[in-house]
Amino acid sequence: MKYRLIQKANPLEPEARRKWYASPVKAGTINNYQLSRGIAAKSSLSRGDVMNVIENMVDEIPRYLTEGYSVSLNNFGTLRLSLSSEGVSDPDSFTAGHIKQMRVVFTPSPEFKETLQKMCFEKD
Repeated sequence: MKYRLIQKANPLEPEARRKWYASPVKAGTINNYQLSRGIAAKSSLSRGDVMNVIENMVDEIPRYLTEGYSVSLNNFGTLRLSLSSEGVSDPDSFTAGHIKQMRVVFTPSPEFKETLQKMCFEKD
């Protein structure tokens, strides 16, 4: 993976000298079509079959997440929803309006973490 250096200030010490940090260089974006072509080349499925599976998976994952399930993608990792809310003194006064943010959390599997740890870095 290529990286470049960017200079950032520490938000906790805004007057301190800025330091240089590594930032990944984005090579681009792979879409469903490109992903399906790569998968089809490694399997007995056609690109259309793979595309159908990807599109159905993209439909199904949000449904399961909103029903309260975590979604395990085996050796890739697990997706789950997380909430942020305002705190209240009395639990009876809490309403859904106190929920301020919902986000999807991805936890990589041990196999995927191992793959990432073996990654080589190259300055851009």
